[in-house]
Amino acid sequence: MTAAVLVTGGAGYIGSHTAVELVREGHRVVVLDNFSNSNPGVLGRLRTLCGNRLGFVKADVRDSAEIVRVLREHAVGSVVHFAGLKSVGESFERPLDYFSVNVGGTVSVLRAMEQAGVRRMVFSSSATVYGDPDQVPVPESSALRAVNPYGQTKLVCEDLLRSLQASDQSWHVAILRYFNPVGAHESGLIGELPIGVPNNLMPHIAAVAAKEQPVLTVFGDDYATPDGTGIRDFIHVVDLAKGHLAALRYLQKEGKGITVNLGTGHGISVKELVAAFARVSGQAVPHQVATRRPGDVACCYADVRLAEEALGWKATLNVDRMCADTWRWRVMNPDGFGPPEGAAD
Repeated sequence: MTAAVLVTGGAGYIGSHTAVELVREGHRVVVLDNFSNSNPGVLGRLRTLCGNRLGFVKADVRDSAEIVRVLREHAVGSVVHFAGLKSVGESFERPLDYFSVNVGGTVSVLRAMEQAGVRRMVFSSSATVYGDPDQVPVPESSALRAVNPYGQTKLVCEDLLRSLQASDQSWHVAILRYFNPVGAHESGLIGELPIGVPNNLMPHIAAVAAKEQPVLTVFGDDYATPDGTGIRDFIHVVDLAKGHLAALRYLQKEGKGITVNLGTGHGISVKELVAAFARVSGQAVPHQVATRRPGDVACCYADVRLAEEALGWKATLNVDRMCADTWRWRVMNPDGFGPPEGAAD
């Protein structure tokens, strides 16, 4: 039996899309999730897209003994580690939870991997580790200075992974620093489903276009950018998912770790994204301007040369596709994933 890939947090937004791409490439995949930040209804959609090459285990990543069992019983050879809490704003209110889940969970998974003899991991990090970058596009060599608890947890995990690889060369870890994932699967079966009021820009735009929210709040229009609004590197979630496959291939082929940005390499302003969504969807997106939020930066987008050179990976889906896929997902799924289906190990 070929080795499986364990995807922790695989019922979440990025994890679910990555699971689909892994199966599409021929991998046997085991999703592990406890649904603390995801919806059980995604499992039926994943089975539709993936068939019997996808298994599921309900568990918390902090349960190291259960992770060991899963690794051994499913003959896992690699781990793609997404599971964690991810809201910057919420991390200021719940720092203990963020460090417990994000750092404690990563330690638990690594201990389990060590015990089971699995030493290959693709790790979900974030461009938040750069804080307010000194230059754009942002290279991987930029100073690391996370300015919020969420980013701090990612940076602690990165430091741990670097220390682990330095201590034992049999560990091979790809640290992937995401910029701003958006979009949905082209089938419309899976997409981003925020719990409560959306925190991120794209789902908030979609909620306003769907008339679920009255108006979009744009935080700041007085930045030193062409239209005064913040500029970010938005990347289609399917491109991002394929970046994980490229990273896994790199680890298998090169036998060494890597830290790399995943983005498009260019920025889109808030106003540009709003205008694109309105044009593509045919829906009005009324917005109002509020004062800047603390910690927001004027401009941040990735230097993606290393991803292209080392991984042979490049984002290919443009902003219109990001908007179209997001809108299709919202129109097809006004009630989200619907009633959850049962799932068992």
